[in-house]
Amino acid sequence: MMEWKNIYRGLLMGISDLIPGVSGGTIAFILGIYDRFLESLSKFFSKEWKQQLPFLVPLGIGIGIALLGFSRVIDFLLTKYEAPTMYFFLGLIIGVIPFIAKQAKVKTDFTFGHFIVLIIVAILLAFTAFIVPDTSVITKLTVGKAIFLFFAGWLASMAMLLPGISGSFILLLLGAYHTATNALSTLNFPIMIIVGSGVILGFVVSSKAITYILHHHRVMTFAVILGLIIGSVFVIYPGLPESGTPLVMSVVAFVTGLIVANIFNEVGEMEEQKEAL
Repeated sequence: MMEWKNIYRGLLMGISDLIPGVSGGTIAFILGIYDRFLESLSKFFSKEWKQQLPFLVPLGIGIGIALLGFSRVIDFLLTKYEAPTMYFFLGLIIGVIPFIAKQAKVKTDFTFGHFIVLIIVAILLAFTAFIVPDTSVITKLTVGKAIFLFFAGWLASMAMLLPGISGSFILLLLGAYHTATNALSTLNFPIMIIVGSGVILGFVVSSKAITYILHHHRVMTFAVILGLIIGSVFVIYPGLPESGTPLVMSVVAFVTGLIVANIFNEVGEMEEQKEAL
């Protein structure tokens, strides 16, 4: 039986993956489906692929609707209201940190070494904020550009699966973000197919690797994930907004992000309680 409630989960994951610095993996984690998401992806290209369809199909529909339906909205908000939009996502990211820290059992399971890894990862990611990305847009494909966009999609998919670092952020660092969002908003199918193929193949390969790491080195993986989340705060921080209306809008957006994160946290806890029953 199809799990149609996964459509709304896919919508949330898809919208988050359109934003540099916000991870669909984080949303999946908060909603309590992260482990199952990885497991379903890793088993999709196996003899058990049919059993994964009821979970993955509705999720994929939601993600697809979000990518196609909200790409223009996100592009508009980042163009016209960049500071308030980024402050909303700052509030969202900061708001989910306590929930993920609780899941990671930081107070009981983390050692000094885990905190060191967390800090190093956060610092390394924060330094990427000083990288000036290429904002040019590719509209016509050549062999070289197709290969570049394929592997950009592959690397982005790896980030999508990791809570704390988004696929959009990787695309931004590689200089392919504006090309990808432009292709989605203008329905440039050749580019969408090339990037999408890289993403799909990356999902298959990365899901198996991440599943293995989580099962065998879960605490250290959580240390890396928390480091990525904390580091992403510095990456998407847009600077202090101008006084007046921009400042008020940014404060309201930040508080709204915190409120939405709290709602996500409550949903995540409800999902945990359901699974425990």
